[in-house]
Amino acid sequence: MQKIAVCVSGGGTNLQAIIDSIADGTIKNTEIAVVISNKANAFALERAKKANISSICINPKEYADKKQFAAAMIDTFKEYNIDLVVFAGYLVVVPDEIIKEYRNRIINIHPSLIPAHCGMGYYGLKVHESVLAAGNKVTGATVHFVDEEADHGPIILQKAVEVQEGDTPEILQKRVMEEAEWKILPMAINLIGEGKVYIKDNIAHIS
Repeated sequence: MQKIAVCVSGGGTNLQAIIDSIADGTIKNTEIAVVISNKANAFALERAKKANISSICINPKEYADKKQFAAAMIDTFKEYNIDLVVFAGYLVVVPDEIIKEYRNRIINIHPSLIPAHCGMGYYGLKVHESVLAAGNKVTGATVHFVDEEADHGPIILQKAVEVQEGDTPEILQKRVMEEAEWKILPMAINLIGEGKVYIKDNIAHIS
């Protein structure tokens, strides 16, 4: 049984997609052991509570420095015997200590086709505003392993989404979530749980 920790900062729509995908069998042999948020009022924590999943708020601002915050996160992962950490709308600059401890065991969902519209400052609606400002006709979402660089690391899955005439950032955000994010994040979690994802020459492959 693959045990995952889902880290979130906001509403938790991707968390809900994971919960639903475990329930309907899309994600097999996996359980969400804990949901972690950096915000005590994040609605994602309510979703976890409703699904009878352990949840905790670990706010980096409550620690003296990044190392103490990293230690608290790592201790929590170890307490719950976490195999895979999933960043699902987690708006925190992750300390290198966490990445080093869980190298190639942390994944992130980003609402664009990396390497476009990604990196520091590209989150939430800002990503979709950037896509529309660039006049892109296609956008999408990416699931990737997390490394020391923002929105970087080996790409596991990507799914394209059409940009339509009259799209606003809000409309495009919703379409990207529904058509891409909520599909490829559960798919990636399942593939990793089945041992089908491996990294060679810093590129993720699916067997």
